[in-house]
Amino acid sequence: MALTFEEAYTRLAEHGQEHVLRFWEKLNEKERAILLQQIEEIDFHTTDHLIERWVLNEPETEHFNHIEPVPVIPPVDPSRPDAREAKDTGEEALRAGRVGLLLVAGGQGTRLGYEGPKGAFPIGPLTGKSLFAYHAEKIRNIQRRYDCILPWYIMVSEANAEATRAFFEQHQFFGLNPTDVTFFVQRMVPCVDERGKFMLEAPYRLARNPNGHGGVIPAVVENGISKDCLRRGVDTLSYFQVDNWTVQVADPYFIGYHLLRGGEMSSKVHRREGPREAVGVHCLCDGVYRVIEYSALDLYPQLLETTPDGMPVYYAGNSAIHILNVPFIERVYAAYRQFPWWRAHKKIPFLNETGELIKPDKPNGYKFETFVFDALRFIRHKPIALEIRRHGEYTPIKQLRGENSVEAARQAMSDYWGEWLEAAGWSVPRDDKGHVSVLIEISPLFAWSKDELVQKLQGKPDKITGNVSITSDGALETSVG
Repeated sequence: MALTFEEAYTRLAEHGQEHVLRFWEKLNEKERAILLQQIEEIDFHTTDHLIERWVLNEPETEHFNHIEPVPVIPPVDPSRPDAREAKDTGEEALRAGRVGLLLVAGGQGTRLGYEGPKGAFPIGPLTGKSLFAYHAEKIRNIQRRYDCILPWYIMVSEANAEATRAFFEQHQFFGLNPTDVTFFVQRMVPCVDERGKFMLEAPYRLARNPNGHGGVIPAVVENGISKDCLRRGVDTLSYFQVDNWTVQVADPYFIGYHLLRGGEMSSKVHRREGPREAVGVHCLCDGVYRVIEYSALDLYPQLLETTPDGMPVYYAGNSAIHILNVPFIERVYAAYRQFPWWRAHKKIPFLNETGELIKPDKPNGYKFETFVFDALRFIRHKPIALEIRRHGEYTPIKQLRGENSVEAARQAMSDYWGEWLEAAGWSVPRDDKGHVSVLIEISPLFAWSKDELVQKLQGKPDKITGNVSITSDGALETSVG
């Protein structure tokens, strides 16, 4: 049964938040239902804790007696015995149907200049193919290669859930079986002002924000994803984020290392380009696996140490690529009260006491979120961190231009696929800085790796003089560069 006004008022009053109902008499039935539903969804135990720790009191900085670099597996070299064993193990798990995919895709494309879910952004420089489409084509290729099904679990937010589902339906699920694609919505958390009071963005709506990518832990359990995995025989989930177009969605090497070493949660890391790069750092803090966010680096000066050539001593940068066991997710969920939260001081539009919408010009409240990498502190085994090369595995898209941008990603696409074509004997034009000087786009459904492309183009060398796209069926499309 839905929450009644009396029940909502009592619940709010117990926690000093009854002001949320100040506009009740002016609301229609639909608006009242929306507000009551939002109140019913509040985890007051958690919000009280967050307000007490992060708002009413200044939280103490964590101190560690000893911080050391996390041990890292070197980048994959197919000739190494350990790499060959890992690949064999990972491929066996894929063929056995033990692997599923866990995608975090709750963001909007606003910073990319796009109205809609970030995953729907047309990243393809020639085809306009979306981020979702790129990931889907990789999945189809892997399923074909290993004769398996990779169930795809996609965490969305309230803001983009409906639009994301509609986008998949509009594109016929990109050739995937709709029964193997599951959308689920993460929790929302109320924003609070500097006195710890809930804020309203409308008379019938709380100001809220998604609970961060760490919210995937409770969402997997509460939305029945872990049960669906059990039904399918899936015990290993490959986790990635939607804005990394080049991620290997189900890397057999990574899966193999994870399984061979008894992993619960494993990570891919990349070398930080400098001590101040805006990326989290994987390390061991008093023996516990942690990722220290770049915004906190000044609190731990040793993380800024460099070698004589200026490179970070603590070099393992966070790529947001993980593998999580389903039983591990359930165990962390059972202890989720101990999961760390973080605050962000933000400019949050709100209704004042008279119902006027105020758009502040400076931070006036707090948003709370969780990070999935904080689940690493719950592991019971030795850390498993596999180093990757950024080129071809880690190219996140955070903005339209500049670093980690659409602009940079499209150049990276041309450079990446240009190398593939050169390996196949093609002539590829480059500028004086060594970058490919035309646009290149290759469907992941046609070729999932350089080796697959070389095999398919063997004996068919060509010279590129303009932009070139190779479609999913291998058709070559060219245009003036």
